[in-house]
Amino acid sequence: MRWGMMALALLTTGGCVASTGEDLTRAAARSVISRTLVSNYPGLPVEPTLSCIIDNATTPELVSLASDSVTGPTAATVQTVSTVATRAGTLQCLSRGGVSFPT
Repeated sequence: MRWGMMALALLTTGGCVASTGEDLTRAAARSVISRTLVSNYPGLPVEPTLSCIIDNATTPELVSLASDSVTGPTAATVQTVSTVATRAGTLQCLSRGGVSFPT
């Protein structure tokens, strides 16, 4: 039985590429940022905004956002997304894509 479960696990993960902790953190943060943008900033183009926020968030912010992906967006999530979105670097990134973040 144990060998069968191990074989099944190997078969299902055989095509997977190993991800770094940073990749996993970014993916989890993307999930919660996306939900936050959709629910709190309707009409804002999600993908370019999401990319600019991810690229301009600090590592501690990304870790915090990633942890929020487990429980779902909170008021702290919205605050973090707003803080990162209104940074000069993020605003420049957004303007290159023709996006204006509401302030």
